Amino acid sequence: MADTQYLDWPFLEPQHRELALALERWAAEKLDDASHARGQATDEACRALVKQLGDGGWLRHAIGGMAYGGNAENIDTRSICLIRETLARHSGLADFAFAMQGLGSGAITLHGNETQKREYLGRVAAGSAIAAFALSEPNAGSDVAAMQCAARQDGDGYVLNGEKTWISNGGIADFYVVFARSGEAPGSRGITAFIVDADTPGLEIAERIEVIAPHPLARLSFKDCRVAAAQRLGDAGQGFKIAMRTLDIFRTSVAAAALGFARRALDEALRHARSRRMFDHVLADFQLTQAKLADMAAAIDASALLVYRAAWLRDQGRAGTKEAAMAKMVATESAQQVIDAAVQILGALGVVSEAPVEKLYRDIRALRIYEGATEVQKLIIARELLKEAGTDSGRN
Repeated sequence: MADTQYLDWPFLEPQHRELALALERWAAEKLDDASHARGQATDEACRALVKQLGDGGWLRHAIGGMAYGGNAENIDTRSICLIRETLARHSGLADFAFAMQGLGSGAITLHGNETQKREYLGRVAAGSAIAAFALSEPNAGSDVAAMQCAARQDGDGYVLNGEKTWISNGGIADFYVVFARSGEAPGSRGITAFIVDADTPGLEIAERIEVIAPHPLARLSFKDCRVAAAQRLGDAGQGFKIAMRTLDIFRTSVAAAALGFARRALDEALRHARSRRMFDHVLADFQLTQAKLADMAAAIDASALLVYRAAWLRDQGRAGTKEAAMAKMVATESAQQVIDAAVQILGALGVVSEAPVEKLYRDIRALRIYEGATEVQKLIIARELLKEAGTDSGRN
């Protein structure tokens, strides 16, 4: 088990410590089986993991509202981070399965009406329905205002036309939260959110996308896809705000997943360094190895402090936009460096296909891109700093 001293930090409360330790026991039993997911297609493995996480009660933390199967009335960011960190340390695909249940249904938790919450959230929490978040397009990733997928009001509903791409759980989801340009105003103010069931006529899986760390991913096509007005999420024209509020909850948890990957890499490096014999010594006896291990450990602790500070701020009802961006930037970039160092320490064993560190090397790369690439996080941090400096100047 990885170092757990951070559980005693003041950002966390007793229930968080209990959660982390209980999940560690569950994950060690359910996720560390060497045969797990081997020989399974990625879709099949992901469906199985969603069901396992639902049966274990962990998906209850991914939604808000006890009446709908949630663990609490509001999503607790620190719990989400602890769960993602622990799952990522054991299985990248398990972390993905958990995260997408939360992200895919987060807009319903935040803005769904009573009927929508009762229809979808309980099934998400139980693992009997798979959720997806459909925001990105071929020419609209970080620049959401460039969205082209259109929603035209028609009678008592809407007709959707366009594409979405890079959609996680694409092809296996039971429903998609889709954002489309409805035209109430220019730019980001004219976007509306909809819940679109996977079997809705006009919604097609146009392409399955393969990436270096396999998980379900697809390009979606909407061709005269009719959606009832009852499937609209929140008010017309409020889709951008809904998307950003949803991403704000889960962005810090991306950093937590990176932290879990990094902790596993350090564990693997320590294990190998203490046992690998070289020139009548073990690898850990050499100062070059010790220096690398020290850098890895310091980067992990720095990331953890940023992650749980950002999560604590959100749970206190404070915005924490800058802090969440810092956490994601530092944790994902540091994890890439830590995992690369682990590969170097393991040498040839570090590049053996499907070995733990090799899988981590593939798992971490996407985290530096999705839910806001590192470069975007830098812009957010600088924007917030300049805003704070302007406010301070106005007071003097």
